[in-house]
This record gives sequence, C-alpha cells and structure tokens, in this order.
Amino acid sequence: MVENKQDLPEDIAENSPGWEKSVLEKLAFAAIDEQKAARRWGIFFKLLTFAYLAVVLGIAIYPKFKEDIESGTSEHVAIIDVLGQIVEGEAASADVVIEGLRDAAKDKNVKGIILNINSPGGSPVQSAYIYDEIRRLKAKHPQLPIYSVVGDMCASGGYYVASATDKIFVNQASIIGSIGVIMNGFGFTNVLDKLGVERRLLTAGAHKAMLDPFSPVNQQESKHMQSLLDQVHQQFIGAVREGRGKRLKETEAPEMFSGLIWTGTEGVRLGLADDFGSVDSVARDQFGTEEKVNFTPQERLIDRLAGKFGASFGHAIASRLPVPAMQ
Repeated sequence: MVENKQDLPEDIAENSPGWEKSVLEKLAFAAIDEQKAARRWGIFFKLLTFAYLAVVLGIAIYPKFKEDIESGTSEHVAIIDVLGQIVEGEAASADVVIEGLRDAAKDKNVKGIILNINSPGGSPVQSAYIYDEIRRLKAKHPQLPIYSVVGDMCASGGYYVASATDKIFVNQASIIGSIGVIMNGFGFTNVLDKLGVERRLLTAGAHKAMLDPFSPVNQQESKHMQSLLDQVHQQFIGAVREGRGKRLKETEAPEMFSGLIWTGTEGVRLGLADDFGSVDSVARDQFGTEEKVNFTPQERLIDRLAGKFGASFGHAIASRLPVPAMQ
C-alpha cells in the first residue's frame, strides 16, 4: 500500500478513488515485463550453450570426418600411431591399434600401412594381440605392405609389435631391442622390524600372498615366478624370430635376446631393423606417394567427458598387483 501520495507519478497522484488500482496495474505490468526479459535472456544463454557444445563436438569429430573424406578420394598411405606404453586403456592399447589396422585394411585406396612407433613397451598380452592381428591381416591381404617406422624408441613390447611387420625403418639414433620381460617390486621386511611394526597377514591358500613386499622372500614362489617370466620371454623370442626370420644375425650378437638395447645403426647391422627412414620418407620412397591419412582411432568426446571413471578405477586396483611387463 502506498502511504504518501506525493511519491506517486503525477498521472495517478490525484485524489481520485481509483488511484490505488492504477498503481497495482502498473506494478503488475512491470513484473510481466521483467519476466519476459528474463525468459529472453534464458533463451539466449541456452542457445549460446548449445552453440558452444556444437563447436566442441565439431572439433572432436572433424579429424575423423576429414580423414573419411580424404580416404575416399585418392590413393594414400595409412598411418597408425603406436605412441606410449602398450597397455589396456591407453592410446597404444591393442583395441585402439587393432581397430586402426582393420579400418585401414578395408580402405581400397590404401597403398600400405605404416605403424608410427615410439614406445618403451608395455603389456606382453597387449603386444601379442597386436602382433597376432598384424600376422592375420598379412595372411588375409598378402599384397598389402605393413611397415614400422621407429621414432625415439621401439623397445620391448614395442619391438614385439614391430617384428610382425614386413619391414622396420629406424633413425640412426633410435633405440630398439630390449627383448626381455621384467617384474619388479620392493621388500620392506627390515624396515618394519626397525620400526617395531608387526605384519599381520591372513590368507586362504599357501601362496595367496605371493610376492608380498612386507614378507620375507619365499624361494619356492620366486622360482615359480621366474618360470613364468621365462615362458613369456620364450614366447617373445619366438615371435621375433618368426617375424624377422633369417634377417636376424644372432651369431654376431649372442645377447640379442638378453634385454639389451641398440641404436638404430646397430639394429640395422644386426638385422633387428631393415633400413633408415621417417614416416614421410617411407611413404614417399616405399609407396610412391606423399598422401597420408591417419587411421588411429580418436578418443570419443563422451569418454573424455566421463573421464573414463571405470577404467581408471580398474587401473587403480590393477596397479597394486605385480604383473609382467615388457619395458
């Protein structure tokens, strides 16, 4: 209720019986105008948010869309990146690399495939999956060349993968080899004793706590684990010999499968690699084209937004368990 008529606008400050009604009408219309303005701004910000999401989505799918367009226009070389550790859930996992290989093999305009490798190794299982898929594709498409081009490093599991390809190209300073298997851990038994901490461990199964870092070394368990590592090592050696064949000069390097590494220059001399080259030079000199299309699957936007919570949780649990690795 308005108490002082002098504060009212001149058109309703008169001593008329309907002046209060006029005030209420003006207040009601003002409220309606404010609601309309609020709705307009709400629509504007919603449209702005939609446009932003559309731009982000466009950026996410453009590389793949662009590659799909390019791959159907002319002959080209398919590039598949094997960068970083070859482990599940990472950019160089078997799922990612195999998907890229299969997509490239289906493209009729692909003159050949180049694996762009820069990896210190990783899981022997993931590496073996990729190795087997390369061999399968080679048997299915015998006229399709599959080469490896090494950047800084192609060691252990990375070399496992490369050995399945037709040829391996390196830089003179590249590091290759490390044909071995490793499993490591720590022992804190003496530390606990010095701190006066008593280890209390309950298990069902005599060897369930095998390789527990807070317990003394069990020779039987160590012998068993060494046997497992030796088996995986022999699988690795067999795969390299099958892939490289008579090109390997084992007599000149008796320790070729000991886990040692070599430069690209030494690798070519020993038959671990075939020649020198980069992705560009191999595409140009071996396939006669400078047209390249990267077939490496791109991470989906939804995976990025979700943060791969499930995979991260699984890796957090798995990271606490000792597993063999080709590193």
